[in-house]
Amino acid sequence: MAEDPDALAAMARILSPHCRVTRMSDGALIADWKRTRFLGLATTEVQKFASGSPEERAELVTGLMRAGCTTGRRKKYADAGVGHWLGGVRLLIRALGFGRVLRLLSLAAPGYARADLPSAEEVGRLKRAVQSHSSRSWFVNGDCKSEAVTAFVLLRRRGLKAVLHVGVHEHPFALHAWTTSGGLCIPDADPRGHAFTPVLSIDCGGP
Repeated sequence: MAEDPDALAAMARILSPHCRVTRMSDGALIADWKRTRFLGLATTEVQKFASGSPEERAELVTGLMRAGCTTGRRKKYADAGVGHWLGGVRLLIRALGFGRVLRLLSLAAPGYARADLPSAEEVGRLKRAVQSHSSRSWFVNGDCKSEAVTAFVLLRRRGLKAVLHVGVHEHPFALHAWTTSGGLCIPDADPRGHAFTPVLSIDCGGP
């Protein structure tokens, strides 16, 4: 149907970041990666997002809000608790050590991933949010390990492919951590122009 692309785009704009809408032959499928569930919509319901009356759209949005797939105002990464995640991760690293936190990733980051690739826009938005919160927090204070783990967990919890790397620089000796997704690195893989050789990579929730 010619109206489907506009209808799907209108629907995607109101969905929460952890939800993904896919066109189907008889309507659309909403994948809710936060709750690991799927919701189906008929073709007539999909069309209402693009050409329905305000009352019809409001009814559909209300249903999605009750299902937890959207909120009154779609949250961006900067408003989705990035600061809380950074602080919590930093606390865990200081209490347990970085190695033990890496072993616990399977509890917070699912092993599955969506078939579609992360967009540079979505990953870039998360990177700006992580760096903004990290630079403003005296507790995190730009800690690469906290930033990398936070980015990895938030991306994986949205069903997006991500790989967490731990690298080493020999002269002078230094360790660095970063997460790659959608062609971007969080934080940068080569801070201050220093290249780090990966010695550990995690892509399925744990080493």
